[in-house]
Amino acid sequence: MRKALTIAGSDSCGGAGIQADIKTMTMNGVYAMSAITALTAQNTTGVTGILEASPEFLRKQLDAVFEDIFPDAVKIGMVSSSELIGVIADCLTEYKAVNIVVDPVMVATSGARLIEDTAIDTLKARLLPLATVITPNIPEAEILADMTIRTEADMEKAAKTLFERYGCAALVKGGHSINDANDVLFCAESGEAVWFMGRRIDNPNTHGTGCTLSSAIASNLAKGCSLTESVERAKAYLSGALGAMLDLGKGSGPLMHNYALPEEFIREV
Repeated sequence: MRKALTIAGSDSCGGAGIQADIKTMTMNGVYAMSAITALTAQNTTGVTGILEASPEFLRKQLDAVFEDIFPDAVKIGMVSSSELIGVIADCLTEYKAVNIVVDPVMVATSGARLIEDTAIDTLKARLLPLATVITPNIPEAEILADMTIRTEADMEKAAKTLFERYGCAALVKGGHSINDANDVLFCAESGEAVWFMGRRIDNPNTHGTGCTLSSAIASNLAKGCSLTESVERAKAYLSGALGAMLDLGKGSGPLMHNYALPEEFIREV
């Protein structure tokens, strides 16, 4: 069985972070493992607290995974400090990790800031150059590419800029009033911008969509799919999880990650 590792923060309400990652990886047919960068106290309405793991303990988690069950892909999500980013970069390099997907999480769906300002420079210098692909949304791409994004042409320019600047493929995710969830990928595989068309699903519950998409991409890379196919399959899975219209919580609720489970396992008794 193929294996995938998520390195990210824990979401106590289960909609994002490692909880979303593990659900997504499981539903996409790989064995999921985790290394927790931080505990968060959060729900669908916001984040009320963050307790960061120590660099030493994060290192122990990563060593434990890589030395025993080597992952076929690695997804990296919320990492809030320069010290933790450095630990992750060191481990990925030392163990020669493959199929690295970096979701440069900076702000939660609720608007809470999830990364220190000083850590952004470390992210750019140490982690992004190790990635196979990065998956920023519009605000994150603006920070990483140092530009304003207002149109689809801007999205293409940003994706190419990120590819050239960090030496990794870049998937700039649409939405944010620019288009109907269309994403653009720039990678060495194609040598040009490749668009993945989506449809905007009228569902206000979008907590954890970025975590879900990046974990699904990592899962498909782990199974041997090309990057383009991995993105296509991940977007299809995300659309299904959104389209199931789960409605939990008082704010922006979670997705229905298990929407494709056979009825015999999910029906209530």
